[in-house]
Amino acid sequence: MSAKGSHDNLPRTDSGDLKKTDLEAHAIAVETHDIFDDAAGVDPVYQAKAKILNDAFQEIGMGRYQWYLFVVAGFGWFSDNLWPIVTGLILDPVVNEFGFQGPFLKLGQNIGLLVGAAFWGVASDVWGRKWCFNLTLLITGIFAIAAGASPNSIALCSLAAVWSIGVGGNLPVDSAVFLEFIPASHQYLLTILSIWWAFGQLVGSLVAWPLIADFSCASASDCPRASNQGWRYFLYTMGGLMMFFFVLRFFVFHMYESPKFLMGRGRDAEAVAVVHAVARYNGRESSLTLAMLEDVDRQLGRGVGKGKIQGDEGEKGLDTSARGAMMRKLATFGGSHVKGLFATKKLAYSTTLLIIVWALIGLAFPLYNGFVTFFLATRGADFGDGSVYITYRNQVILSVIGVPGALLAGYMVELPYLGRKGTLAISTIITGVFLFASTTARTSDALLGWNCGFTFTSNVMYGVLYAVSPELFPTKDRGTGNAIVGSANRVFGIMAPIIALYADLSTPVPIWVAGALFLVSGFICLLLPFEPRGKASI
Repeated sequence: MSAKGSHDNLPRTDSGDLKKTDLEAHAIAVETHDIFDDAAGVDPVYQAKAKILNDAFQEIGMGRYQWYLFVVAGFGWFSDNLWPIVTGLILDPVVNEFGFQGPFLKLGQNIGLLVGAAFWGVASDVWGRKWCFNLTLLITGIFAIAAGASPNSIALCSLAAVWSIGVGGNLPVDSAVFLEFIPASHQYLLTILSIWWAFGQLVGSLVAWPLIADFSCASASDCPRASNQGWRYFLYTMGGLMMFFFVLRFFVFHMYESPKFLMGRGRDAEAVAVVHAVARYNGRESSLTLAMLEDVDRQLGRGVGKGKIQGDEGEKGLDTSARGAMMRKLATFGGSHVKGLFATKKLAYSTTLLIIVWALIGLAFPLYNGFVTFFLATRGADFGDGSVYITYRNQVILSVIGVPGALLAGYMVELPYLGRKGTLAISTIITGVFLFASTTARTSDALLGWNCGFTFTSNVMYGVLYAVSPELFPTKDRGTGNAIVGSANRVFGIMAPIIALYADLSTPVPIWVAGALFLVSGFICLLLPFEPRGKASI
């Protein structure tokens, strides 16, 4: 199909206006179907433009740029699972050395994760995806390396909170970036990206095993810094790995700003330029033209002319002064992005259910998995095999089990009659069942077996959850939506270490609570009103 500058030959209404459906169907040679229907409350101009961009990426297809993005975006998933595991892996040696209550380390981390999820998600809707995408890993790496030199528990917990601000922004930003560059036919890859999540746990466990097992003191009674360097080496190594990932993202891979973000901010020409740049990178051509997007403004509500800006500025002239730029930035921190997530009853219902699911899982997962090393060690000791070697060997086994879970999730979400909702509900419920079953273990091997089942299904669950949430948010509000559900997840995550400070962790009660929360979350997933399978996210 050759590029056309207008739609003069397309059908129009009796009044001469271009029909919305015809505009959407004929903008690009390839046609996609949106997740949201007309009753979803998404701005019609935005929705029509988003569909044109979706069609453009579908026309380009999956190419080199998207596959490279799959790798560098995967670093965010890697980091998101690595660092919560890190605090669990170093918990025993740092408690032995500094003599403080271990849950305070998890508390500091969860506070940082909360701040990161809230800040970076909204920031990506205000300043764009590109800088947020790069800075999260840099912050994590710098402060993790600094934490390795911590002189006391206060410094360690504080630096863990700061590095977690970077970690907390990975998923809200990275999922939006990846989703906004891939064709609709390959949106299932957002689920498969969770394989990096499993790799994060695996690499962390493999590196910690020799370092902490061989360079840690035996007990708190005699634990000087000189004989307890393992956890510091571990933080230096993992922090250095984050810096390496940052270098690959920032200096090796050329990240373009999201076309849908640019379009949502009225920068249509830049959005078209990015689409053509991606097409050239992939060795393809795109038939997208600026006139296609401008026709949407003319026919569906907003004029385009000299001295005008679309979107946030409406029909007002654009103030290009420093003060004008600053005021526009401040104005975007208002409630518009939040209101967009609750624009209609159906969209509000979807957003509310997602918040509830993220919150419940946010409490359930750290209640169990955040202290899995401690739990394995204490129960292992009851079975007569609670050595450091056995504990970390089991942790590595659990990490390996998570990898095929991510691949299975990517397959299941594309199955008819199952899709995202069915896969998410089933995997969440089975995860809860495995947690209940783990309390029946009477041998170390039985406990490990139940934990393997839990790890496998929870990787399926998280793979789908991390994918379906950004799919169900419109692009212009996606970062904010990710920030809200991520913040709900972290707020409830903060409760887990507080509970641990006052609860008896040697009992199975926290496991029962976590299992029940997973079961409830699974049934709530079935109530989600939208099914993204086979449809393009806008």
